[in-house]
Amino acid sequence: MNTSITLQQLKDLKLAGMARHYESVLQLPLHQQPEPHALIAGITEAEIQARTHYKTHLYLKLSKLRYQAIIEELTYGKERNLSKEQVLQLRDCSYIDRAENILISGATGSGKSFVACAFGHQACVMGYKTLYLNLNRFIERITHSKLDGSFIKLLNQIEKISLLILDDFGLTPLDQNTRLALLQILEDRYGKKSIIIASQLPVGKWHESIAEPTLADAIMDRLLANAHRLELKGESLRKKTKSKN
Repeated sequence: MNTSITLQQLKDLKLAGMARHYESVLQLPLHQQPEPHALIAGITEAEIQARTHYKTHLYLKLSKLRYQAIIEELTYGKERNLSKEQVLQLRDCSYIDRAENILISGATGSGKSFVACAFGHQACVMGYKTLYLNLNRFIERITHSKLDGSFIKLLNQIEKISLLILDDFGLTPLDQNTRLALLQILEDRYGKKSIIIASQLPVGKWHESIAEPTLADAIMDRLLANAHRLELKGESLRKKTKSKN
């Protein structure tokens, strides 16, 4: 058997995980090489891991998360009003399967964007397509799509995202086009997909921030249904970081 040809065929078939594992096996002495069944199991597992790694890397790249945050880096405590139990409840991403939302509020520097990105990173690792947008970026995309006629295409693209993260909600006034677009997106996702919203404003003030009462009622109704609420408190984490330096 020509092992070099087999190795090249695996590469030609783009079975990179299998090829790497098989190549490592070939470098072993003959008496240390695994039996056929063990070899097949090994190269199959290697290919699965390689594809999972590639998929995770791709999803993280496409998500455009603001921070390279992971769940393990989150800071807990009563002063932050954030517990490990709350996060562990959401860590397995089953809330996405149930189409539940996460609403994160807190003052500037409280770490709400970092927490949102940590959930986004976890979603990518677990195999869920994720997209992060701050509200200014969201408004820009809505405005441009209205001008160039690609608004429906944009809605269809967002609808395919398993987890949508909107950051800095409430900092910028919403115009009528953005309110209607947000309502349409929430309507498309209701009962199907999840959304995380992070805001400096307490959730109780979001209705007022949206400004238009009728649309605000509809938007908040869809956001609050089956929502997990994290209300971060305490001293700014940025100030703590500066004081340590």
